[in-house]
Order: sequence, then C-alpha cells, then structure tokens
Amino acid sequence: MSQPDKHAVLRYLRRLQDDICKALETVDGQARFIKDSWQREEGGGGESRVISDGAVFEKGGVNFSHVMGASMPRSATAHRPELEGCRFEAMGVSLVLHPHNPKVPTSHANVRFFIAEKDGAEPVWWFGGGYDLTPYYGNDEDCIHWHKTAKTALNDFGEGLYQKYKRWCDDYFYLKHRQEPRGVGGLFFDDLNELGFDDSFRLMQAVGDSFCEAYVPIVERRRHDEYSQKQREFQLYRRGRYVEFNLVYDRGTLFGLQSGGRTESILMSMPPLVRWDYNWHPEEGSEEHKLYSDYLIHKEWV
Repeated sequence: MSQPDKHAVLRYLRRLQDDICKALETVDGQARFIKDSWQREEGGGGESRVISDGAVFEKGGVNFSHVMGASMPRSATAHRPELEGCRFEAMGVSLVLHPHNPKVPTSHANVRFFIAEKDGAEPVWWFGGGYDLTPYYGNDEDCIHWHKTAKTALNDFGEGLYQKYKRWCDDYFYLKHRQEPRGVGGLFFDDLNELGFDDSFRLMQAVGDSFCEAYVPIVERRRHDEYSQKQREFQLYRRGRYVEFNLVYDRGTLFGLQSGGRTESILMSMPPLVRWDYNWHPEEGSEEHKLYSDYLIHKEWV
C-alpha cells in the first residue's frame, strides 16, 4: 500500500477552499467571504471563511482545518476502538450554504483525511467526505443534475461505487427521531483506504472538485424564482431539521466539539434564522406536502 503524503493532502485542501470560495463569490455577485484564521491550543488550527447577507447566500461557510492531538476523540473511535489512545492528525474542508430564496436548496460538503499513530506501529489513515442537497421545494431537474454529477465524479473508481456511496449518504443523513431523510442525498464515504493512498486521495479529490459542478448550476437556475412569505416560513421550519441533525448525529460536529475544536467554526453550519412550529403538518396536496411525498424518500435519481 502506498505511503500517505499528508503534505500533498494539505496543499490540495488549501487550494480547494480557495477554488470553492471564488466560485461561490462569483455566483453570489455581491458578498465576499470574511477570512478568520485561528490556532488550537492542543495543536494545529485553520481558517474559517464566512459569507453572509449576499444576493444569494443568507449565510455560508467554507472552513479549512488541520488539527492534531494526543488521543482520538470518542466520535472517531466509536466504530474503531483499536485506535483509542492514538495520536492523531485530522485535516479537511467543510462547507454549508444557506441561501435566502427557499427555491434554492441548502447544501453541505466536506472532504477529510485522518491519520492515527501509536508508538512502534504503522500509522492508520483514511479518507472521508461527500456532499448532500437539502431542498425546501423539490425539483426533478435539480435532483437529477446533482446525482448525475456525483455519479460522473466516481466513474473512474469502479462499477457500483456511486450506488454504494449514494446508499451510504441516504442512510447517514437520516433523522431517526423524525423518521425522515434530511434531503435528497448525494454521496457519503468514510474509512477509505482500501484503494491505497494514491487512488484513495484521487477519489477524495474527485468528490471535492465536483461539488461546484453539482451545486452552482442549481443556484443559477433557481436564484431568481419568486417566492411567498409562506414559502419563506416553510424554509425556516425545515432549517430546524438541519440544526437537529448537525447537533445530534453529525460526526464532524461531534468530532470538533469532542476534540476541543473552535466552537465558532464548528457551529458555522447553523442557519442564521430558523423556526420550530409545534406539531405542524403540511396540507395534503400542497407544494410543501410534495417535498415529503416525492423528495424526502429513498429514490434512485439516475
């Protein structure tokens, strides 16, 4: 198995953060990302970039982090107990985008690399990441484009890999306490090392580099769609599901908090406005009901 080159991964992640921020500033056309570099007392640091009150994006963040520590957090060892007590390095880019317009979906993406070491043992490393789409008003054209782009990104890595990572995404981004998916899915993978370092790294890059191809055309198509106050309120209601998932289930959020990460950067993913209405249900036959019946279901889009 080829040896891991963490410096190559770091260079790529820095470039990816730059490229995504440039693409999103272009599509917004008004707001710019504010850069906020930070250091972590236990080791490492990162740079948070936040956009807000733009022509398209109400709030969004594209974060780079490279942290290290003397012992792996519980969230990282829950399914790999043999790594308990290992030194670790974790690096990645993570982003969440919350548009103003309810017709434009929220989106999330991240790519990451972990390496863990114990004295006298070979390092254990793996890649993870993916992206998912969370519409408020479903659109078949958008969902098909999203999943086609995800499938194309994985074409060079083996038959059936898109289906595997698509199912993993559907299963992962699922609110068990609500018994509903967070959105229409995409890709999710973790613990990737079986391809060897070079090909595993290449796969992670293919996912990271395809995010803007998947998301920006959707934003461009929907950004000028008209919407009502009722639709805006539904968007804020559905954002509550996003908050619930990130605080209860999301591995990245839990890892950041358990490893003593920078809270302001970790919670960058939270929307600026959200609402919870008691025991609310959409009216049968409404556009809001169609989101649940036609989109928040396990479905093959391509």
